[in-house]
Amino acid sequence: MKRPKHIHKSEWEARCQLAALYRLIAYYRMTDLIDTHISLRVPDEPNHFLINRYGVTFDQMTASDLVKIDHEGNIVADYDQGKMVNVAGFVIHSALHHAKEDIHCVIHTHTADGIAVSAQEKGLLPLSQHALKFYNNIAYHEYEGIAFSTEERARLVNDLGDFRCMILRNHGLLATGNSIARAFHEIYFLERACQVQIKAMSSSNLHYPSQEICEYTVKQFESDAAEPIIQTAWNAALSLIQNQQKDYCR
Repeated sequence: MKRPKHIHKSEWEARCQLAALYRLIAYYRMTDLIDTHISLRVPDEPNHFLINRYGVTFDQMTASDLVKIDHEGNIVADYDQGKMVNVAGFVIHSALHHAKEDIHCVIHTHTADGIAVSAQEKGLLPLSQHALKFYNNIAYHEYEGIAFSTEERARLVNDLGDFRCMILRNHGLLATGNSIARAFHEIYFLERACQVQIKAMSSSNLHYPSQEICEYTVKQFESDAAEPIIQTAWNAALSLIQNQQKDYCR
């Protein structure tokens, strides 16, 4: 679809990218009916971010379904008036976008394996290469009920600290990034690590890599050499839904 004249080119491109990300999260079965949410900071508008219109399933998300809101949850664009936003989504995402200028994309999921790991006392274990990406490199936040209270925002920010990802205890997973590609890469690896852990724990005989190897591997994931791979992986993922582009970019 041709870009609507009333929406700036950079915002429309961001909307199309975010709609694609919603559909990829659906493609990889990381959805929870109409709940959970993904947000993206609006280019050149640091106090505004895009989030889903509540009630639209991720596999049907379009650029026009997204809603531009400010850090207080107000809908700021005339063309978005009348759209409903998930309150819990606003609370979680506004906390991180407001506190950290380098966070441009936030993904929050409620997958069965992610919740299962979040409910385990020791959290994510170093059982796989995917999990070693997060070795001593992930935050935890205690469950406080459905995130309706803005008072929780400060605790969310404090618990995340300088990490990109966080396990929300008894709740789910959260990943952030300075780009959509980075945030997608983080949630993909975190979700896969949780899937492996739940399967592996069906055995009573688990093998753990040495601490030395764990520390070495996380450094490999954090090296500058990983950046081109992250963008390449995002482009590859987009190719999986290439036939949907005309539908989600409208």
